[in-house]
Amino acid sequence: MHYRRFGRTNLLLSAFSLGTMRCLADPEIAYQTIHKAISTGINHLETARGYGQSETYLGLALQRELPIDRSQLYITTKLPPTPDRALMAQWIDESLERLQLEYIDCLAIHGINTQEHLDWATDGCYPAIADAIESGKVRHVGFSTHGSLELILAAIETKLFEFINLHYYYFYQRLAPAIELASKHDMGIFIISPADKGGKLYTPPPNLVELCEPLTPLAFNYRWLLADDRISTLSLGAANPDELYPSLDVADADYPLTNVEMEISNRLERQLQTSLDPDLCSQCYACLPCPAQINIPEVLRLRNLSVAYNLTDYGQYRYQMFENAGHWFPGMKANRCNECGDCLPRCPQELNIPQLLTDAHERLHTRQGRRLWD
Repeated sequence: MHYRRFGRTNLLLSAFSLGTMRCLADPEIAYQTIHKAISTGINHLETARGYGQSETYLGLALQRELPIDRSQLYITTKLPPTPDRALMAQWIDESLERLQLEYIDCLAIHGINTQEHLDWATDGCYPAIADAIESGKVRHVGFSTHGSLELILAAIETKLFEFINLHYYYFYQRLAPAIELASKHDMGIFIISPADKGGKLYTPPPNLVELCEPLTPLAFNYRWLLADDRISTLSLGAANPDELYPSLDVADADYPLTNVEMEISNRLERQLQTSLDPDLCSQCYACLPCPAQINIPEVLRLRNLSVAYNLTDYGQYRYQMFENAGHWFPGMKANRCNECGDCLPRCPQELNIPQLLTDAHERLHTRQGRRLWD
């Protein structure tokens, strides 16, 4: 395991962090997973108020024998934005109580997804976090986000935050400017859910496996991220000790992409271009806003991945979140298109967007699901 500086927090975090959202089934399994993760060299554990019993289970595990001293272990928890300063102070104390800790290393405002959330964070609850830092209850503050690129850049520019939790992967590079700006401001960059939200790469389709040989698709995604020295750490959302592997096989690969890995990237790009031409959406976002409130680029990104790489299962998993996840995944499903034509003159590729939306809905619409922690 190698370790990277977490921006201006100056913490040295392991290349992989353990996200404990899925350690919900049983406190004993949670302890075993946490113990095994620390034994492999992971020194950063992440949880959240909203993750069911995760904080409590992590707190119980921290009271048991672990192969590392607390001073060498870094804990992040996440609390939602609120305009209420007193409520944020209360939540901080409650998290400390559940975690059974005297201080939290990193506190992230969880889900700055809208302008209102950013306003709440900066003008409402941030003073309570500043008070907690002054009193020693919290050491560093950052934020997580599922918001638009423009909102994320605005949050970074406040210069209030020392780190950022981002969705950014080989198959989703829209937030590259946020990586660049966060790095410019010396923020720690924590990539969340690269295995799951990055494409459900733990169950890849056969053609994607072939395209990524001799690596697995998951290992390639990890390597593509870790080859970027601006990125500090990647989350592993293991539900049990066995799920920590084979992810950690690349934990020591602290170097730029090799020629073999660059050729994998080239193969993936060629496959994308040849399989979708002339219907490839380039993700320029010029089609927005949509009068029907369809997130056209994201719908067509999921279609791109389904057509090019047979990532249909992943596409269906994400597509079902439209109209069901609120500000965490905004937008209407593609069948809401009324063919108004508003997007057509704005598309530089002159795509038949209504037709592609219809095709995407036919490919990706499936039964409704539930969020993991429900």
